[in-house]
Amino acid sequence: MRQASDWTERHRPRSEQMLEGNEVQRRKIRAWLDEWQNGAPKKRGLLLIGPPGVGKTTVARAVAEDMGWNVIELNASDERNAAAIRKAATSGATHRSLFHDPNAPPSRTLILLDEVDHLSGGLREVSQARIEKAMSTTEQQDGNVALRGDSGGKAELLNLLSQTKQPVILACNEEMGLWGRNSSWRSTRDRFGKYIIKINFVRANSEALRRIARRVLREEGIEFEDSAIDALSKTNHGDLRALVRDLQVMTTGLSDNMLTSQLVHQYAEASQRDVSVEIFPGLDNLYRTRGSEEAVKLTRTIDKDPSDFLNWVHWNNASLFTDTQSIRKGSTTMVQADKMLMGRYLNTAHRSTYWTQHLTSLSASVANRVPLQGRIYPSYPHFLRRSAPKGRPSIVEKLAAFSGTNKAVTREDFLLPLMLLTQEDSTLGDPTNFDLSLMLGLTAEEHASLAGLAMSRRSTKDLIKAYNDRVKEEEERVAFAIASQPIPATPLTKIEEVPMQDEIRTHDEQDDGPAPGQATLF
Repeated sequence: MRQASDWTERHRPRSEQMLEGNEVQRRKIRAWLDEWQNGAPKKRGLLLIGPPGVGKTTVARAVAEDMGWNVIELNASDERNAAAIRKAATSGATHRSLFHDPNAPPSRTLILLDEVDHLSGGLREVSQARIEKAMSTTEQQDGNVALRGDSGGKAELLNLLSQTKQPVILACNEEMGLWGRNSSWRSTRDRFGKYIIKINFVRANSEALRRIARRVLREEGIEFEDSAIDALSKTNHGDLRALVRDLQVMTTGLSDNMLTSQLVHQYAEASQRDVSVEIFPGLDNLYRTRGSEEAVKLTRTIDKDPSDFLNWVHWNNASLFTDTQSIRKGSTTMVQADKMLMGRYLNTAHRSTYWTQHLTSLSASVANRVPLQGRIYPSYPHFLRRSAPKGRPSIVEKLAAFSGTNKAVTREDFLLPLMLLTQEDSTLGDPTNFDLSLMLGLTAEEHASLAGLAMSRRSTKDLIKAYNDRVKEEEERVAFAIASQPIPATPLTKIEEVPMQDEIRTHDEQDDGPAPGQATLF
């Protein structure tokens, strides 16, 4: 009989070679840890961001173990107040193995804090006396001295990141939980940003899920059908921890010691788990939905937070909706969703996330009067991409100067509508309409970049020529208008008499004393 331990811990990868998925993210973590071999890097902390079960803390542990480092971990179930975090940092600086060789070079200790998005409180510090008192005793009977919950934890964490001589890795599901929900969240984000590098984890693909399932079943000595492994990868949406737990549940009490696809399907039908689907198949289903209840239910499964999802729907409505009235109706709903989203940071009493998701899903589904037929092609919002097209910074600068706003606001609020009005793949767009670009003072190349046109195309070159001709026409029209204006007559003025030569005094004669209020030095 197999021991009834938690399989997620029993089969947790102990080495980087056993890890699956997020290869790029793992290389970044390993490169950052390698920098610690020669001293502390510029940014002494990592922030691993991603949904539960994708292996954030597992990767950190496995890489540290390969390097022979110790790991000190605090999670949401532990006290994470100022004293607890300082005690972990102190232990990290002095921690040694029982069999440590004094002649060997000192090894690092990785300080790992999981679920920091559940770390409550602000950045207000507690007194050093209270921290030292809390660290020196385990029995805190004095209520004025004891540190309960997360008191001062966030401020001490920031202090740790600024001074640590050991690597610190933070892990969270949603980074906004760490920054806070109040109006000062941007300030908190910027203060932490001085010391941390953010790494975003994604869900594992189907092939990685298959490899993990095969490894776990073989280590447990359980036979399986290949079709069962395929069924597991289809019913799981990249949650590695959930995959291992499902395997433990499904194989408990197997009569013939064989995992079949029929058993996997029966388990999937009987269990209901909150799952997340990728953005593109999720949008494909959402835009075909004709009922509000179904649309709202589907939105909850799409792997995007409300603010990102709002941007995705805003972008794709203009390209997928074929009816102008539907676009206008959807935009009205999106405005309300955006207002509710801002309430998320201004007033935590509002269930703004709830309403933002609902309104956004309605604007993408029932707002469209014409049902979509055939295959649809939702696209990635251009303004969310890291790589901007050529000329974008100069466009933002000119648009910011015209609107009187800063570049961040201009990029987030004004750039997208301008792009939709100039791109030919947009229902409202017309790249041959130069009026807005001329009003903003854009060059022909900037207009083409705004319209999303490739500079190498012949049609783009023709468009640039037409734009320059239009600019020349405007300049000639303005010049002609100025030249056609009558020159106003100037009144004659009395000519002053010029003094004769003998009336002009020399410099020496004029400089016969200081002006009133002045004094001479010599």
